[in-house]
Amino acid sequence: MAIEPADAARHDHDHDHDHDHDHDHDHDGRRTWSRAWRTMSHRLTPHSHDAIDRVDAAMQASREGIRALWVSLAVLGVTAALQAAVALTSGSVALLGDALHNVADALTALPLGVAFVVGRRAATRRYTYGYGRAEDLAGIAIVLMIAASSALAGYEALLRLRHPAPVSHLPFVAAAALVGFAGNEAVARYRIVVGRKIGSAALIADGLHARTDGFTSLAVLLGAGGVAVGWQWADPVVGLLITVAIIAVLKDAAREVYRRLMDAVDPSLVDQVEATLRVTPGVRDVGDVRLRWIGHHLRAECEITVIDTATIVQAHAIAHDGEHRLIHAVRRLTAAIVHAEPDGAERHSHHEPVAGHRRQAAGQNAAG
Repeated sequence: MAIEPADAARHDHDHDHDHDHDHDHDHDGRRTWSRAWRTMSHRLTPHSHDAIDRVDAAMQASREGIRALWVSLAVLGVTAALQAAVALTSGSVALLGDALHNVADALTALPLGVAFVVGRRAATRRYTYGYGRAEDLAGIAIVLMIAASSALAGYEALLRLRHPAPVSHLPFVAAAALVGFAGNEAVARYRIVVGRKIGSAALIADGLHARTDGFTSLAVLLGAGGVAVGWQWADPVVGLLITVAIIAVLKDAAREVYRRLMDAVDPSLVDQVEATLRVTPGVRDVGDVRLRWIGHHLRAECEITVIDTATIVQAHAIAHDGEHRLIHAVRRLTAAIVHAEPDGAERHSHHEPVAGHRRQAAGQNAAG
């Protein structure tokens, strides 16, 4: 919390609040403080949002993410191996491009798996927010893998257009295309579901990538049909179409990773935080609200306004109540710093020394 009472008050006020709230009928403000006292007492008792439980939740999320990655690696590994064997036998560059893309998709499990393991490490005095950002670095690795697979698939397709070659074993090519679609769609659904559950943008992006791979596998089926009716150019053309589809996935994945690196959040989450704080007893107004993802968890920094006659203990209790409500209301929010300020004219005078520094820094950034 941004406001902490003196040690004696902080440890003792939860023992005597029952004697206070029976006498709070003289003024409406006292009822507010009574509720805040009771909330503060609840915060100081063992609670499901204690640090140990948060660590357990983070580890559980990492375990689920790693499990999803291993399953994906196994399914896509088998799919890619079958497609590669048929591609080498038949000479289909469209199927070869699809197999290469599936190999790249399977290998994305490796940086993500490392990121999930690293993300479990506890915060240190150097990495004070922990290691959750490792997922964002893994997202960069995934984007690079997708880019490499699109370049290789496009190169092979262009090479075949310049140097045509027959495609054989068309029934096997068609069957391999269907296998590719089924394997990728199964992996896509699993990754997206788990990614949304644990809040991992990298895993969701990987799932979307696998889903597009499934549709490119169906394109291989169309290429095989074209070759069957005598259109030899159909196979390399489908290979180029697959390259275009991979580039589209690359754009979406890069956008998601970029947003995480730039601390972007869904604006509706900010609205939800503001609405939750506004209905917290004792909160008169809500100021700045900042949210950021660290791995697959959210952290918040918020400003609230309380009555200027509140003591530091009362303001502290209201701020804790706000944090408690936010953790319940906002999914995947694990911590919130709620800064309480007094209302009235003095509020602006308190801000002026710091506001001057902020304006100076903003001017320097604009000039630079």
